[in-house]
Amino acid sequence: MMDLDQVTGILSPKQIKSIVECQRARISVWTGAVRSGKTLSSLLALLFGIADAPSHGLVLIVGRTLQTIERNTLDPLQDPELFGSIAGQVQHTRGSTTATILGRTVHLVGASDARAEGRIRGVTACLAYVDEATLLPEGFWTQLLARLSVPGARVLATTNPDSPAHWLRTKFLLRSRELDLAQWHFTLDDNPSLQPEYVASLKAEYVGLWYRRFIEGEWIAAEGAVYDMWNPARHVVTELPPIRQTLAVGVDYGTRNPFAAVQLAVTDDRRLVVTREWRHDPSISRRQLTDADFSRELRQWLGAERPRWLVVDPSAASFKLQLFHDGQSNVMDARNDVVDGIRQVSSLLATDRLVVHESAEGLITEFPGYAWDDAAAEKGEDRPIKAADHSLDALRYAIASTEFMWRPMIR
Repeated sequence: MMDLDQVTGILSPKQIKSIVECQRARISVWTGAVRSGKTLSSLLALLFGIADAPSHGLVLIVGRTLQTIERNTLDPLQDPELFGSIAGQVQHTRGSTTATILGRTVHLVGASDARAEGRIRGVTACLAYVDEATLLPEGFWTQLLARLSVPGARVLATTNPDSPAHWLRTKFLLRSRELDLAQWHFTLDDNPSLQPEYVASLKAEYVGLWYRRFIEGEWIAAEGAVYDMWNPARHVVTELPPIRQTLAVGVDYGTRNPFAAVQLAVTDDRRLVVTREWRHDPSISRRQLTDADFSRELRQWLGAERPRWLVVDPSAASFKLQLFHDGQSNVMDARNDVVDGIRQVSSLLATDRLVVHESAEGLITEFPGYAWDDAAAEKGEDRPIKAADHSLDALRYAIASTEFMWRPMIR
């Protein structure tokens, strides 16, 4: 049996309460703000659950991908500053679909789309831990509950708030009295380990929709303008500031739709700047280009400039092959998590860490009209209207995919 005294750090009364109460519920959900202490509470509950789990049935850890499971769950569990000597009892080889925790084999399941449901069909489970439950397909969650068929089987789940119409809220959280479900809502004030300076910095990084969800912990719909903080007077520059490093060119590929390329750099004063843009719109030029044409014209536009990466729409397989054929070895598949990418761009704009040169006319034109899809919001989904977003997609690709480069360099 694991001893709570082995765990270092200070727990708040709410954290301790959730760890105790979750042992009596079939479904336990920790919701609320980022860095509010819900993950630490849930991971402690997981360790207790594994220590006491029946020998019959599998133990599962579920996340959107194997990589997010490793980053959000296994890495913290292996941190001795958080879990003391217990961290040494968590073994995992990067990329493996199993881990050993407190001597028990734990199966790691990525659930990024509806097909993931098939990965747990036929499984008998006694304990499951779900990281960021709102990011899972509803069908997978339903199948997971059905797989927890061992007497006393439980699921422990964490999530940040999402749309108020999201299936997790409407079909489960709001029905907690009908179901065997316990839930706890955490705010930043519930985490006693955070320093005031860090809390202030964290609050500055989230704006609009994400501030209300991730800082205030509200279940709120995405509506209106996506980039409601966009202000040409603040964000458009007529002269380029001194450039420290050109990071990437983000490319949104289109043949019948506009093709857009946006160049991203870091300035000497530690901001990101869109230095220039190239677009081809067949509805204006009355001419469709082939992959070879696009590759040639893009390389001519780049000229002597050599960005570290060409970050290309991951669905543009034929165009990427053409670039490789033409000697471009710096091609990268873009990270294409739309909502997360929008959040990054929003934060950079709101904190004046991203500006756009006036020559990027397509991008500047697209910013004000980019809006959330109300019909998708009614279904509990965050999705922008797919129209007039080609340069915006190219910018999002460049920013999201090179975060590992620019994050240490900007203020």
